[in-house]
Amino acid sequence: MPTLHAYGAESADSGVHPLTIERREPRPDDVSIEIDYCGVCHSDLHFVLNDWGMTEYPIVPGHEIVGTVTAVGDDVAGFKVGERVGVGCLVDSCRECASCEEGLEQYCLNGFVGTYGGEDRHDGTKTHGGYSERIVVSERFVLKMPESLDPAAAAPLLCAGITTYSPLKHFGLEAGDRIAVVGMGGLGHMGIKFAKAMGAEVTVFSRSENKRSEIERLGAHDMIISTDEEQMEAAAGRFDFILDTVPVPHDLNPYVNALKPSGTLILVGLLEPIEPALQAGPIVFARRSISGSLIGGLPETQEMLDFCAEHDIVSDIEMLDIKNINEAYKRMQNSDVRYRFVIDMESLKGA
Repeated sequence: MPTLHAYGAESADSGVHPLTIERREPRPDDVSIEIDYCGVCHSDLHFVLNDWGMTEYPIVPGHEIVGTVTAVGDDVAGFKVGERVGVGCLVDSCRECASCEEGLEQYCLNGFVGTYGGEDRHDGTKTHGGYSERIVVSERFVLKMPESLDPAAAAPLLCAGITTYSPLKHFGLEAGDRIAVVGMGGLGHMGIKFAKAMGAEVTVFSRSENKRSEIERLGAHDMIISTDEEQMEAAAGRFDFILDTVPVPHDLNPYVNALKPSGTLILVGLLEPIEPALQAGPIVFARRSISGSLIGGLPETQEMLDFCAEHDIVSDIEMLDIKNINEAYKRMQNSDVRYRFVIDMESLKGA
């Protein structure tokens, strides 16, 4: 198998450093891609640290990949050499279950194959992510990147973008609806941009007044200080939807109370137990819903990229030399990035 340079972790305390990995040989339906840019997601950090107890080392993170096609298999019809393409969080699924047939590969009933930390369904090899020179991916899981989008700033769309776009589309956000966004990180700032482009009235829940100018710059119409009891009481029953992007346990009850009757609170960041406990009364007596959403399938991800091209939407990014990835992780832990790091993979050659 071909070997190539990458950055990855060999244990929970090793940090991310240079290493050599093997990629599988291309198959007839594969697209070979030279990686130009790779976004840095909080999931990368969780996997490196084994926060979710599922990491198998060595791990090469990265699932917000933008690159250039260098070769295509004999069965590939939709891509050509030299084309700009993207790869998100998935590189395979069973392709046969009801979810896959609906283009909802993220909900594959037999389990999807992650871009990194997964196992290839055909030969059992381990999947490695975008902190590397090249990647080989089945045509079905490769996306066309609109030429009008800046490729570096578009990389986070492949995770942060689709994670926030998908639930807004699925739950039917419409022009004139009132939506609030909780959390102002990589996911939250994309949620604001999408909701505004869809014509909704956008409010942001924030713990700090000093974020007001930044919230307004992103296009939100209003801000509510979540630590101010009077403001939270005044927000009761106000929103059709609330998009909660916070990835750590926090009190959901105040946000449930801020929903209109039949409103929906959508969780896209929290994967841990809900603490403190939910109060069921405000949910039952107003037919409110709490739901979740995971990235998006391949058709919807392509739809999202085309929507971004139409509305000139990309992520706010900070470019990163790969040798500084461990420092970037520390900054992410301190919420010190606006709003997504993107690695210039040209820096891998120097590293």
